[in-house]
Amino acid sequence: MLAHPTHERLIALGLTGMAKAFEEQRAAPDLAALSFEERVGIMADREAAERDTKRLTARLKFAALRQDACVEDIDLRTPRGLDRALVARLAAGDWIHRHQNCLITGPCGVGKSWIACALGHKACRDGRSVFYQRVPRLFEALALARGDGRHARLLKTLSRVDLLILDDWGLAVLTANQRIDLLEILEDRQGRGSTIVTSQIPVDQWHDVIGDPTLADAILDRLVHNAHRLTLAGDSMRRLSGHRELDAQTNA
Repeated sequence: MLAHPTHERLIALGLTGMAKAFEEQRAAPDLAALSFEERVGIMADREAAERDTKRLTARLKFAALRQDACVEDIDLRTPRGLDRALVARLAAGDWIHRHQNCLITGPCGVGKSWIACALGHKACRDGRSVFYQRVPRLFEALALARGDGRHARLLKTLSRVDLLILDDWGLAVLTANQRIDLLEILEDRQGRGSTIVTSQIPVDQWHDVIGDPTLADAILDRLVHNAHRLTLAGDSMRRLSGHRELDAQTNA
């Protein structure tokens, strides 16, 4: 069979990685010294890598992470109360396998959202499904979904992801519908998935943010009791980054 039809047949079969490897082998005469099994193995490895990349791209697109962050880039040098050992355990991801939660608190600008997105990115790389949402936007989406019949479907989607990231929790006291929605989300996810929550409000004040004492007890029982906690402090990372850029420009 001619080379060109073979390349086209591989693409038609959806084997784009093998098709690329096939063309690369045709263009590299030195690969002719390899055995048949070795050359097929190279093509199979390329196909596997291509599919892994596509799956990761799809997971990241669905996750819609707010920050382009990676755990390898987490700044452990700037003083802000980060526990290196805990960060390493969270990056490893076993807590997600155990369906545990992670609560990240601290003042504005210390990197809560960035760290949450970095952990979400790592989870995507590990083959887990992730979904990011700012809490105010999530409640808006749930309110709209309640009105047009998509409410149950959205709750089902939230219940299925391996890692749910709820960013900017506690900006306002919850309404009655928001309390019920949050309880439903956490109830559906208990023992099935992990949740990251970021907030400027300390955890011991979350009861007041929820509003209703009975529902607050139920919500926090499902969220807090098995959660890892990162309590950050210090200056705003955005302010420090701006100072560093200014110093670099001054010293240039």
